[in-house]
This record gives sequence, structure tokens and C-alpha cells, in this order.
Amino acid sequence: MHQQAQTHRLSESAEADSTPRARRIGLIIVLVTISQTMLWSLPPVWAAGVERTAPNPPLLELRKAAPRTTLMALPSAGQPRAGIERQLDLNLVYSDSKLYNPGTGRYDKVRLRSYAGTDTNPERPYVAPTIEVTPGDTVRITLNNKLPPDPDCLDWPNDKVDIPHCFNGTNLHSHGLWVSPTGNSDNVLLKINPGVNFQYEYNLPPDHPAGTFWYHSHLHGSTALQVSSGMAGALIVRGNRLPTAQVNGDIDTLLKRRDGTALRERILVLQQIQYYCPKSNSQDNVWDCKEGETGVIESYDNFGPGSWAQSGRYTSINGSIRPFFTSKAGDIERWRMIHAGVRETINLEFRRSKSGSFPSVDMLKGAETDRFITENCTGDPIPYHVIANDGLTRMAAWQTPQTTLQPGYRSDALVVFPEAGTYCVIDAAAPAAASVTQEAESRQLLGVVRVFSGTAVANIHNYVTKKLVAAAERTMPRPVRSKVIADLKNGLKLTRFTPHPDVKDSEITGKQELAFFIDTSTPNVTFDVSNGLGASSNPAKPFDPKPYDPNRIDRFLISGGVDEWTLQSRFVSHPFHIHVNPFQIVKILDPDGKDVSVADATDDTGGEPDPQYPGLQGVWKDTLWIKSLIPKKPYPQGAYTLIMRTRYQRYIGEYVLHCHILDHEDQGMMQNVSIVLPNGQGGTVADGDH
Repeated sequence: MHQQAQTHRLSESAEADSTPRARRIGLIIVLVTISQTMLWSLPPVWAAGVERTAPNPPLLELRKAAPRTTLMALPSAGQPRAGIERQLDLNLVYSDSKLYNPGTGRYDKVRLRSYAGTDTNPERPYVAPTIEVTPGDTVRITLNNKLPPDPDCLDWPNDKVDIPHCFNGTNLHSHGLWVSPTGNSDNVLLKINPGVNFQYEYNLPPDHPAGTFWYHSHLHGSTALQVSSGMAGALIVRGNRLPTAQVNGDIDTLLKRRDGTALRERILVLQQIQYYCPKSNSQDNVWDCKEGETGVIESYDNFGPGSWAQSGRYTSINGSIRPFFTSKAGDIERWRMIHAGVRETINLEFRRSKSGSFPSVDMLKGAETDRFITENCTGDPIPYHVIANDGLTRMAAWQTPQTTLQPGYRSDALVVFPEAGTYCVIDAAAPAAASVTQEAESRQLLGVVRVFSGTAVANIHNYVTKKLVAAAERTMPRPVRSKVIADLKNGLKLTRFTPHPDVKDSEITGKQELAFFIDTSTPNVTFDVSNGLGASSNPAKPFDPKPYDPNRIDRFLISGGVDEWTLQSRFVSHPFHIHVNPFQIVKILDPDGKDVSVADATDDTGGEPDPQYPGLQGVWKDTLWIKSLIPKKPYPQGAYTLIMRTRYQRYIGEYVLHCHILDHEDQGMMQNVSIVLPNGQGGTVADGDH
């Protein structure tokens, strides 16, 4: 009773104050009070982890003052408008804080570079605040580089550009946004040195897809070091466009509760913060941080294959390591999952624990995790429904017990816990050929979900279908309602919510080839990209791997054109990422020529079935894993071949494609791409094309 009365008084006090900040503080106090009340009733293992709950990252707040750059009156209430102007400030600073180390059962003191913005939690500074925007917005982000001076940023030799350097220089990349790559927009060729502030301006078109995107630093030479420090955050484009008879709408308009509010949403920024403690004795283990030592990331010496496993570090979620969540049985939740790490494949699944008390996980070391999962997380993985990849809504929800997240990937999933109890959030085992490390990965415990009593669910797929059909009946406009409902009943199809139409064979105007390669034959290993595959069928495009050169444009592509790309990797596997324009997956061929992207595909070429490719045929993405069994098998016996298509729409200018293992990118696995206008000789503009 005392707790209820206290909550009531706090709520009244918050409502009485007319300031938005006071209301927000009051709401936070109420939620904390309620959360504490719930936690007091939980088993000791739960109460011990109060500090490691994983709420959504805080929002980066808009500036309170009117924009000084506005020259004319903005539209007033009631006037038509496409988006608003948003002004935000983001500081790049060193942050002194702590990270929980399950291996020792205590917090390690760390000092790392981080983004700081309004309402950044000092207890969790190594996840950046979330930026929320809407289609049509003009988003101005002032990036203030408050790091100490760095001489390497001023006069670094051009012939050493692919050696990591300029660790305190930076820039900003809006990963996945469909905006201009030039000027002060999503321009990763800029360098913002210490002591410099710069305002980015992202003009989101009114038809920009709503979805899950993210932002991170992207200065060639320091990208991996900064992202590994936690310089990454969610960038959510929220949409309220209902589908019409003519155009598709936003999936957000369907994902509504009965009272019209959005489904409960979890934003999960998954990171690998690979700090170490410098030692005076070179024989000492840098991963063993003693009392009084401070973890840092100031060198690339501790990146590389196998280094994440050697480090004994743990994937963090929203800045917390092995955090706790609470949920309610039968609630449909939208999990926005963002792989914002430098390396380490994540295969996410949920398993019900055995009945009875759940053991403490506070002192559970990495080497003991697999045994712990075997003994305690005994239920079958629960199925959930992926509705979007890389921020782009799928043609149909994909039911799966496991989602593979490679660096740069995002997956939006509808998750339902079918009954009360404790659930393990697991990074499942991965075969060597399917992991960034190129080594088989054991299971890891990423977090724990305590599910309270609610609605028991016998069949998750039928339950989700029924709920979405009911939502469509309430929310969808009459001209499209029957179509949306029929689609949902026919395999949870989402055809009225997809942002891009399929690329047809008749649209193709050109072809591109690409192969990633690591040349280990010379003393100085190089990280290269080739413009050709060297296949006998196309001798005009030889295999010609080259490291990155900022003064060289590797590909000139035509605005308005549509290319079909063929991708391979000639040495181990790499995630391919291209800026600005997403691509549609046509097929993914294993070394035997079997298409493993179809829904019912099985792939055992690597020794174990690989779950990451089935169901990707026709899906739109901006990052894609190029699997390779080379050097374990020779070319072409070990090469996977990925076929995709992309349209070059709206924007011209120079940007990059690269491997999203970011230390590979920093060391040369990147190319400059330039979208140019067609020469216009001998053609006419068709009606509707201008």
C-alpha cells in the first residue's frame, strides 16, 4: 500500500508541473518505483542484477531554441508539411565509466571514446542515444569533436592511408539512410579533427522507408577503434503513412494494440566493446584487468581473427552486459535488433529455462556458458517472426527460431513469450564458415528475460496472425483492408507495407562484379577489393584486387541505371555493405551451385547446416554476408556466389562500399563509388521520368 500511495503522489506531482522535462522526470520516477517493486518479488539472481537491466537507449533530444538557420516562417499547425526540421547536438568525448565483467563478477574501470548527448546515462555511456526522425524531415546534427589533439590527423603520409591512424579524428555515417552522400549530408569522406564542430544535414525524402537504421563513426583509419569503443546508436525512422490503393504504407500503422498505441518496442544495440588493460610487462595478459587498472582501446594490435574470443569480453546490449528484461506472456513485442559491433556473428534465439529456481548468472564465465545453457536453458527455441531486414519491411514475415546477425545487420522481429517463466537470450553456436572469426563459436548467454503471467499461447504463428488480422480490421483504410487481411491470413504476407518494388529482369542496364580478398603472400598483408572475378566466362573483368586509395574512384555508376551485382570472397568470409542505395537479393549459390536463399534451403557445405541464408531470396538489404570456404578449399570449390540487384535513384556523388568487419575496412577493404549523370546522347525523356 505504501508503494502504491507513493506512486500515486509522484504521478500527481509530475502532472501538476507544466514543463515537459518535469513530466518526464516524474514518469521516470514512477517507472523506477514500479520496477523496483517488481524486482523485490523476484528470485535473488534477479535482484542482484538490477543495475544490469537493459532499457531502450535514451533519446537524443531536440534543441529547445528555434533553429537560427531558418530564414522564412515554418508551416504552422494545420498546414500541410512533409516532416519537420530537427536540430540535435552530439559530442565526441572520452568517458570514464565501468563495464560488468562476468568472468570476475565485478565491474572493470574503463576510459573509452563515446558519443554524449542529452540524457545520456553516465552508467551506460558506451551506447549512443537514439535518434528518432520521420520521412520528410530535415535533420541537422552538430557533431562536436571534443577529443584531445592527434598529430596523426594532420600530416599522415598518403602511401600509408591503409594503416590505422587518426584515432581522435572522426565523422558520422547514417547507416542505411536513403539520403545524399555528398556535401554535409551522409559524407564519410569528410574528416572532423579534434576541436572541430560540424553540422550534418540529412534531408530525408518524404517517401523514405520507415524502419530501423543506425549511426556510427566512419573515418577511414579509425572506424573500428571508435565503433568498438561504443560509438554507435540506433536511428529510427518512424512512419504513420497508411497504405492506399495506389501506394504502400508503413508497417508501423499495422503494429498497434487494441487501444491504438504501438506495440511494446525494444531497441537492442548489440556491441562488442573490446577494451584491454595496458601492461608494463609484455608477458602479462592485457585482457586481465586488475583492480586499479583502466581498460582502454588505443591500438589495433588487439583486433584480428580470434581476438574477441581471446579477450573474454561479452557482447553488450544497450551498454549493459548480460542484462535482464521483463515481459508478460502473450504480449507481442517489436524487437529492433542492431548488430553495432566490429566482429562476432550473433545467432539470436530464446529458450525457456527448466522449471524451478534459475541459478545466478553473475559469476558465469564464458567457458562455462555452454554447460550452463545445456543444464538450465532446456526448452526448445521459441519461434518468432522477422518482419524487416536492415530496416526494410519484408514481403512476408519470416518465422524462425534463430536470426543470424552479422556486423551491420538489423532485424525487426515480433516476439511472443508463450508462458510465464524465465527465458534465456542466447547467441547460439555457429559453424566456422558462418562466423566472422572463421572458427566454430560456442553458445553464449546474452541476457535473461523474466516473463510474468499473462495470456498463454499454444501456437505462436496462429496467435500473431490472429492479432495482426484484428489490428488490420481496426486500422487499415477500407480500400485496402480486405487485401491486407487476405495477405496476413496467407502466410503473414506484408505486401502493402514493402518500400521497394521487385527489380525485374527487364530493368537491368548493367552488371558489376566484386570480390573481397586478403593477400597474405607478402610480408605486409593487404586487404583488397577486386572489380572482377576473373572467371573464364568474363575475361574482360579479371580478378584484380587492390587496397583502398582515397584518390581513386573504382566504379562509375549511372544515375537512373539498374545493375546486377555478382559478389564473391577469395579469402575467408566478409560482410559486404554499400552506402545510399539498398539491394535486392536474387540468389545465393553455394560452391555446388545450389541456391541456398530459397525458403526451404539446406546448406551443409561447411560441415554443418547454416541458418543464415534460407528465406533471403527477394529480400532487400544494405549489408550481406559473403560466405567463403577459401582457403580451406581452393577457388572455385570454396566460393559462394551472391547475386543481387540495385537501382541508383535520386542521388549522385561519391561514396563507398566496404567490408563491415571494420578493421578490414580501415586497412584497405573498401572502394570509392561515384554515381554520375548519363551522357544523354541520342535519347529522350519518357513521360513520367522527369
